[in-house]
Amino acid sequence: MSERLAVRKTYKLFIGGAFPRSESGRSYAVTSSKGDFLANAAKGSRKDARDAVTAARKAFPGWSSATPYNRGQILYRVAEMLEGRRAQFAAELVDADGVTAKKAGELVDAAVDRLVWYAGWSDKIGAIRGAANPVAGPYFNLSTVEPTGVVAVIAPPMGPLLGLVSVIAPVIVTGNTCVVVASERAPLPSITLAEVLATSDLPGGVVNILTGSAGEIAPWLAGHMDVNAIDLTGADEDLAVRCEELAAENLKRVLRPPLDRIDWLADPGMDRMTAFLETKTVWHPIGV
Repeated sequence: MSERLAVRKTYKLFIGGAFPRSESGRSYAVTSSKGDFLANAAKGSRKDARDAVTAARKAFPGWSSATPYNRGQILYRVAEMLEGRRAQFAAELVDADGVTAKKAGELVDAAVDRLVWYAGWSDKIGAIRGAANPVAGPYFNLSTVEPTGVVAVIAPPMGPLLGLVSVIAPVIVTGNTCVVVASERAPLPSITLAEVLATSDLPGGVVNILTGSAGEIAPWLAGHMDVNAIDLTGADEDLAVRCEELAAENLKRVLRPPLDRIDWLADPGMDRMTAFLETKTVWHPIGV
């Protein structure tokens, strides 16, 4: 048999549990760390962002009302599925970041471990952040946490897998849904992760992943009235300022950590989980 042609993978968006092409029909070339062509990725548009927000909002009631234990089970399942495709993710990280195969494998392992870590917090964060408050009167005063809603996430340009997992997992484990703008520089691991999410019991619309230009998509998400919060981890200085101004007009929660000082291999702590939680306080009379 003569030498066969390679069957190249088609990288699409991930919206509402499906893999549509961008409505704009645009794509852009993704290259390796050495400048070699890897694939064409979809270049998401404003309309794609709106569709993703609609999908995230539709998924929010069911996901936020699921038991924390169930959300933890699903995150653990995502970790299992990611572990099963370890070799593929490692190969994509070698291409994207120019790291050795050994280092790429370690980064995939770290991403799996990060998912398991957050899965373990699913039914504990409420106990840590909730409280029974002392009050001057015959009342129970209880504080409980609730998810904020739909969160837009600008993924970090570096750490195309571990960084991506580290910004998505804390958002969804606490009951939020999200629209993620993947790393423009290295988007391929994000779509492979989307394939894992699509086959791991995660309801469609809980995570939506857009590839393309963060500078083009992020401002529309920051100004969108049906987005409740935005994580600007992957935004550069100019884009972050622009998004903060747009978010201020509709009172979004904004998380803007110092990207240049983030160590994705360090203990993540609880800050990212609590950033997108609301506290509800309930009073109840004490009676017999």
